Amino acid sequence: MRPSGVITFTTDFGHKGPFAAVMKGVILGRFPDAKIVDLAHDIPAQWPPEAGFWVSRSYSWFPAGTVHLAIVDPGVGTERDIIIVVCDGHVFMAPDNGLLAQLIDRDADAAVYKLETSKLVLLDLPTPSATFHGRDIFAPVAAALAAGKVRVDEIAIPTQDWTPGWIDDPEVGAGRVTGVVVTVDTFGNLISNIDAHLVAGFAEPVAEIAGHAIRMHSTYGRASPGEYLALINSFGVVEIARAEGNAADGLSCARGAPLVMRDGYEA
Repeated sequence: MRPSGVITFTTDFGHKGPFAAVMKGVILGRFPDAKIVDLAHDIPAQWPPEAGFWVSRSYSWFPAGTVHLAIVDPGVGTERDIIIVVCDGHVFMAPDNGLLAQLIDRDADAAVYKLETSKLVLLDLPTPSATFHGRDIFAPVAAALAAGKVRVDEIAIPTQDWTPGWIDDPEVGAGRVTGVVVTVDTFGNLISNIDAHLVAGFAEPVAEIAGHAIRMHSTYGRASPGEYLALINSFGVVEIARAEGNAADGLSCARGAPLVMRDGYEA
């Protein structure tokens, strides 16, 4: 893989405090030409599934050879491993806590590696702190990979053992798909893990959530103000929205809420 020099950055750090900026400083100190792109820093604290969802749905919009760094790490400082995944011409690095499980499960050709801390002498790293591996391990490793200074197989070993995802895949039956809300965006739209292809054959797809039966529309403006609607969003999954309103507030729903898609509207 030829590195592109681009590094995407996904965390649950938020925007209070210097944590994300310090990691960028470490990357730039080691690779001044790095192009760092913030994917998201508002992942709910200690909730790897949302970080993994956004990384797996977003990476294809970046050039091949991009390094995707994702840190939601409630196990920092413990014996948890760090994994590196090479997939579809991209490199992904995250704690082994299920964050990258969705990506791995979706691509049979994904190559999974476990970072070998004994090999990090190649990068001349300081002794890492117990609570900020993002600064002391993830950032310098990402910089070295993005700069082409090391290869994945020089610092990591192949593994078939990784932590599974926290959210089950949708259940698919005859005329029915059952999934879950993975995240809620800033507009209050409920974004699920139900892929568009799972409902593509439905003649009249209807969403069932929080006791409501909601019709599918092509876009937000096709519904009347205040009306709930289901649609396939720009990331290719079913989303529940409220035209000119907030679906999460109106339906009293949040991440983890069950969502059923069925074929056929029942008044």
